[in-house]
Amino acid sequence: MDRAVFERMEAQEEVHWWFAARRDIIRTTIQRLVPLPESPRILEAGCGTGGNLEMLAGFGQVRAFELDEPARATAAQKSGLAVAEGALPGPLPFGTESFDLIGLFDVLEHVEDDLGALAALAARLSPGGRILVTVPAFPWLWSAHDVRHHHFRRYTRASLRKVAEAAGLEVAHSFYFNTLLFPVAIALRFAKSLLGRETPDDELPGARMNAALRAVFRSERHLVGTLRMPVGLSVCAVLKAGDTT
Repeated sequence: MDRAVFERMEAQEEVHWWFAARRDIIRTTIQRLVPLPESPRILEAGCGTGGNLEMLAGFGQVRAFELDEPARATAAQKSGLAVAEGALPGPLPFGTESFDLIGLFDVLEHVEDDLGALAALAARLSPGGRILVTVPAFPWLWSAHDVRHHHFRRYTRASLRKVAEAAGLEVAHSFYFNTLLFPVAIALRFAKSLLGRETPDDELPGARMNAALRAVFRSERHLVGTLRMPVGLSVCAVLKAGDTT
């Protein structure tokens, strides 16, 4: 990603409505849909500036890696963890260590070889382990935001399932989320296109608007595992090792 994107992430990810509400969705997904053993070993692949590490530490023993050096240093400072250098599909750190849960939160779209990345992480799963993936949804929503963030693609539930299965994984659960704000986002993107304005989508709004957007987005945590929405701005999938019998 552009350095400016990382800098905004570092400054905002604790309070920005999107980051904060996504953490709530991820937390609830782990609680409801990911079977974890006692004292699970957890890896965040591509942890950025570390905004999810404290949340993940509430579930088990956390490791993390990140390619970008300044982001890696920030994540280590925030979390107190020794965040390793690593890339997808490789080289991956931590030797042959395996994990009960691997988090890949809005990372896969940044990787040119998404199949290779998932296959590499699948090889690090413990028996019964899961990979939890979030990615941006729908190729037709491609915008300047994707270009600035150095995305290679956006996904549908079907396209994410296809690449996961090609990597030797099965989809245990998948769903669209950030659904309630979907019409608002479509309208804003259309207006920006019509007016020729390309302001970043990830700028922090005013305090009241930020709180309102977070409240709407995080309310979707109640839908996790209960109601599958037909559309959303993001896709979430819980992946497990494929049946080799």
